[in-house]
Amino acid sequence: MSELSFTTLLIKLLNELLQDPNLTTTKLLTTCDDYWLFQLTKFYSIRLAEAIEEMLEGLSLTLADEANFTGQEYDKVIELVEKGNRADSSKLLLNLVMEKGSQAQRVMWQSLVKLRHGVPKLDEILKEMEHLGSDPFNCVNVGRYSSKVAIHLKDVQQKHKKILRVQTEALRVNTVLVKEKIFPLADRYTELTVISTAQDQKLEYEHELLARGRDHEKWREKHFQKELQKIQIDQLFRSGFCKRHGSLWKIKRFFRHSKSGSSVAVGGVPGIGKTTMVQKIVFDWAIGKIYPQFQFVFSFKFRYLNTIQCRINLRNLILDQYPYFGNVLGKLWKNPEGLLFIFDGLDEFKDSIDFSDNRRNRDPRSMCTDPECWCEVSDIVCSLIQHKLLPGCSVLVTSRPATLHLLEKAEISVSAEILGFLADERKEYFNKFFEDQTVAAAVYKHVNENDILYTMSYNPSFCWILCLSLGPFFTYGDWKQQQVPKTITQLYSYYIYNILKHHSREIENPHDVLLKLGELAFTGVSEKKIVFRNGDLIQYNLQPSQFLSGFMMEVLERDDSVQSVVYTFPHLTIQEFMAALAQFLIPDPMDIQKLLNEVQRKRDGRFELFLHFITGLTSPQAAQPLEEFLGPFPHQTTCRVIDWLTEVTKREIWDAWYEPGEGSIVSCLHYLFESQSKAVAQATVGSVQTFAFSDLKLTQIDCAILSHVIGFCDTLKQLDLFACFIQCEGLQRLVSVLHKCQDLRLDKNGLTDSCTEELSSALITNESLIDLSLGNNNLQDSGVKLLSVALSNPDCGIKKLNLEMNGITDSCIEDLSSALSTNQSLTLLTLNSNSLTDRSVPTLQCLVQACRNLELIQLKNNLFSPIGRGQLETLQGSRLCVTV
Repeated sequence: MSELSFTTLLIKLLNELLQDPNLTTTKLLTTCDDYWLFQLTKFYSIRLAEAIEEMLEGLSLTLADEANFTGQEYDKVIELVEKGNRADSSKLLLNLVMEKGSQAQRVMWQSLVKLRHGVPKLDEILKEMEHLGSDPFNCVNVGRYSSKVAIHLKDVQQKHKKILRVQTEALRVNTVLVKEKIFPLADRYTELTVISTAQDQKLEYEHELLARGRDHEKWREKHFQKELQKIQIDQLFRSGFCKRHGSLWKIKRFFRHSKSGSSVAVGGVPGIGKTTMVQKIVFDWAIGKIYPQFQFVFSFKFRYLNTIQCRINLRNLILDQYPYFGNVLGKLWKNPEGLLFIFDGLDEFKDSIDFSDNRRNRDPRSMCTDPECWCEVSDIVCSLIQHKLLPGCSVLVTSRPATLHLLEKAEISVSAEILGFLADERKEYFNKFFEDQTVAAAVYKHVNENDILYTMSYNPSFCWILCLSLGPFFTYGDWKQQQVPKTITQLYSYYIYNILKHHSREIENPHDVLLKLGELAFTGVSEKKIVFRNGDLIQYNLQPSQFLSGFMMEVLERDDSVQSVVYTFPHLTIQEFMAALAQFLIPDPMDIQKLLNEVQRKRDGRFELFLHFITGLTSPQAAQPLEEFLGPFPHQTTCRVIDWLTEVTKREIWDAWYEPGEGSIVSCLHYLFESQSKAVAQATVGSVQTFAFSDLKLTQIDCAILSHVIGFCDTLKQLDLFACFIQCEGLQRLVSVLHKCQDLRLDKNGLTDSCTEELSSALITNESLIDLSLGNNNLQDSGVKLLSVALSNPDCGIKKLNLEMNGITDSCIEDLSSALSTNQSLTLLTLNSNSLTDRSVPTLQCLVQACRNLELIQLKNNLFSPIGRGQLETLQGSRLCVTV
């Protein structure tokens, strides 16, 4: 069948979409010849591999029943599933299907159409096939179609690719802690997880790195639940990830090849790998591996665009960076569909970009519709993204999450966010970093066993710091294992220590140099500034010539790839650590407490890690390595920081009780953990009777920190975790200290039957617990049965038990009643909003009779009949109130 006739058929099929999507897909697959079926399967293979992971058993059985798989092949697929290797099993199944030919491919697709419901990623693929009715094979062709280059442009294209290949083929690392400074990109690059829907960018109250660290495990879980679409870097301009349009004609119009082009925005926190990803895209294009539809790729850093102080046109903007294009640019303008512009680091751009068109409507000079038109750099960037300049070209923009809001009004086709590394990718990074795989395994094991370090290791730059800081502990025999850093501050302290150790001979006065660098860093954190120029250095008595030394190159990186030299710290967190360190290098900072109060009041998160570090540096484990080179930290500074920490933590604990869901109590507990001081923790929380966190979302790392802090509480009576959504993973980290609580509120925490075993063990060891609230979770019958085992303990003295809204049915009431019947302390039992019926009435009657101190039993919003309700109401008496 020709592509033209197939296109006509698909347009017809698309019109049936709204009536029966499955019918449309089925007709498409039935009519599709063997060649196009193979191409379609190949095109979607990566996404299909993720989508079918949860249906491998049924799908492989169908293929075996239809004689497409042999018994041995079926067994291999299932064997991998049983070993927990669903990803490998999925890839094996798809490889077998591709090898078997069209019959197996048809059977697989027909099965997928039937199984699509309840599998979001699969449903998304099939919807895309339906929506692409104008011609999905245009989309398929993008992956294999090479845009024809005119003969007179071939020479300049080859030269351009050669230059880009040389510029991007290596990763350069400014450190002497490893033997090499330059690594082949292909050997060092570790695939990042990129999701197709940018997350909420509202991070006003939290440091970006910490915010994404808190969310990363949740997103990882959603990825495994097939709710997030993972994008490979060669898929960013595929239509399947484009934003949906509301009506059918818009869908048709959008997905046709047109002169609209595509604009893609990729967000990611500092150090997550945005620039390295851009480097990989440019390199892969230059060697012909990806995006053959683009004849020319032009990559710019906003850091470079900042150096342009006058009006300019697109022609000269390109020639400044790629002068060998000479007079041929005019010929490129004639085919904008073959052009890709990349702009890296929107967050570093000094000018603001207004995508609302307000200024352009008022000022005609800011209109930029011609590549020869002279205007501001911001107008050129805006016009390219909005497709007003060279309509048909494609644009890729990268930025930190907090700056992506600038693109809200822009015509962005695909929004994505780099999540960084998942577990396997982290391990792969360590294996690639260390030549000695024994050291790699030891470092990974240490990180994996430390909640704080592991949670942050989703970030490639943080992994780099981990490797540089932890590597020596497992490389040299004279290091003591108990000294291995376990807090973020200790980690960064050893990072700077290792640099000082390797460069001690070339630094005359490291104390003064680090003080000046720290003051520069603090100014940058205060002003949200991460790029510095020669003038900034001179202002702090740092001479640019100093940066020729190995030490300075490692602490502050020099970038001379732009027209004027700029400097950046290797990572934002290093800048924040240096800013904190500077406070301990000032001989007598009288106003340190005033400074800490001022920065804590900043509600945009810019000083969050700074406060982690400054409290962490009061710890001898973090201070001593640096003091070896910098001299003792002033005792007054350490005492004043500790006094501030004690005061602010007590205040936040008090405020959290009266203003739930507000304040910075969680941050203060993190500061307390960073200090690693038992004395400070004892003085701060030792006499606390109530910890109130209601309506504050707590992550696994928060729960680990909370568990550490509760360990110092001697008088704790109430732990209020109402609506903290700690889930089973958070509960596991708290189990060891729950025996200290008399009143435990765990309502609305996403708890399921899988975590009742941990909860039961905590109840058995806690004989003082009298009030347990588990309402609005999802324990279900199986969870309540497990819980009943602990409740039947003769030493259990629970007086109040709340199990409302937990999906409980009649099948577990017998177990619950039996367990509580021996409890003569029970005064309140809440079972509202479950699924109890009249079958439970006799058991509940027996329970009431057995529990002689029971004062109130709440049974509202269940499934009792009028007769059942009447029977329960007869239990009302002088001592007992029943609400049905």
